[in-house]
Amino acid sequence: MNSFSNRTFDEIEAGTSFSVSRTVSRTDIDALAFVSGDLDEDQATDKGAGDSLPGAESVAAEAFFSYLLNRRLPGPGTRILAVDLSFHGRIVMGDTLTAAVTAREKLAEGFVIVFDCRCTNQAGELIASGTARVAAPTQRIGYADIATPEVIFRRGDQLARLIESCKEIPPIVCAVVHPCDEASLLGPLEAAKRNLIVPVLVGPKQKIEAVGQAAEVDLSPYTIVNAAHSHAAAEAAVAMARAGKVEALMKGSLHTDEMMAAVLASATGLRTERRVSHVFILDVPTYPRLLFVTDAAINIAPRLKEKAAIVQNAIDLARMLDVEQPKVAILAAVETINDEMPATLDAAALCKMADRNQITGGIIDGPLAFDNAVSEQAAQTKKIASPVAGKADILLAPNLEAGNMVAKQLQYLAGADAAGIVVGARVPIVLTSRSDNVRARLASLAVMARVAHANRQAGLSAPTGN
Repeated sequence: MNSFSNRTFDEIEAGTSFSVSRTVSRTDIDALAFVSGDLDEDQATDKGAGDSLPGAESVAAEAFFSYLLNRRLPGPGTRILAVDLSFHGRIVMGDTLTAAVTAREKLAEGFVIVFDCRCTNQAGELIASGTARVAAPTQRIGYADIATPEVIFRRGDQLARLIESCKEIPPIVCAVVHPCDEASLLGPLEAAKRNLIVPVLVGPKQKIEAVGQAAEVDLSPYTIVNAAHSHAAAEAAVAMARAGKVEALMKGSLHTDEMMAAVLASATGLRTERRVSHVFILDVPTYPRLLFVTDAAINIAPRLKEKAAIVQNAIDLARMLDVEQPKVAILAAVETINDEMPATLDAAALCKMADRNQITGGIIDGPLAFDNAVSEQAAQTKKIASPVAGKADILLAPNLEAGNMVAKQLQYLAGADAAGIVVGARVPIVLTSRSDNVRARLASLAVMARVAHANRQAGLSAPTGN
């Protein structure tokens, strides 16, 4: 919260000054690009500590001076009449800018004050200078407890583009398992409207119809397969997938373990020779590419052989989603190999397995701590020379707890949108959380559609039952 109180025309003398400092963040750079209309990501160039935005100095300086004049000196009630600025330097992320306004001249007519304006960086280099003419307030005005909104600039809605990319794919026949609450029903129905899927609703028919009625949606165009309860619904949907009647599964309002028990059943499930694993696909507002996090839902404490299979699954999925050569960061707490930290030993072994073509299709490096995996600046500071560091597409977590924490923190603290899918089974499986909204379910179905379409093209979309 912030409080502001002005200073009136009569209270301000020539020489009265006020200054404020701010360290330029990534969000500031993105905001400047947005306001200036320069949204070309290539314009942000590396320069030591971070990124710069050529030409943004005018927007930043004017915003700084406007803040000072309207909020600090003279403050609330001020009307800016004219600003005349010259620009001398470049703004770089990580710089600390100091802007100051100093009263130079007072004109009684119209209660006008002319201010000198200067903006410098932490080295004292001049970024902008000039003058501003304002009509100063004549009465005391104050504001208390003004909330400053937090703004997150999304570099691109990548999940929206992913959904858009499915327009040319024929709809996928998908069994929606136990869609007995509004979110788990409306998500697949919205996907059906977009021709992503042909939903087959599997679960207690009366419950499903009651949810549809409460949500005021017409279920008559859709097939409902009656199953007495959630366990029966999961078993029925898996049987349909084995028989080739559906090409994918989607979890509704039942527990993940109920769903996966039917999928992984040795005699009647959907196992293949591949390891079954889960991948989160995250659109993080501050990250320039989709970020795949695995495994955060299926494999609790995978060993080396299992991690290799999980990595291969994630690489294959990323390639299906147009990441030509995915960069995989094997996560640990440190970026050095330590025999007391098994995750670092697994990372070293996985990298060697990739060298020997036991893992293919991607570029693998590790161990890497999370900051080194996603931040080029952090990697440079620690002098890590790696084609993956700071540019990771895929993060392999050391265990399920770590993967789940990373994915959920990115969603709830960094504003990431998330899709999730299980791969390695006979058909792709969407494992949504009960807290996921319709958009998250729609994004997951778009990923599923791309995977199912790839299976179609490979002749794998209609497994025969046995």
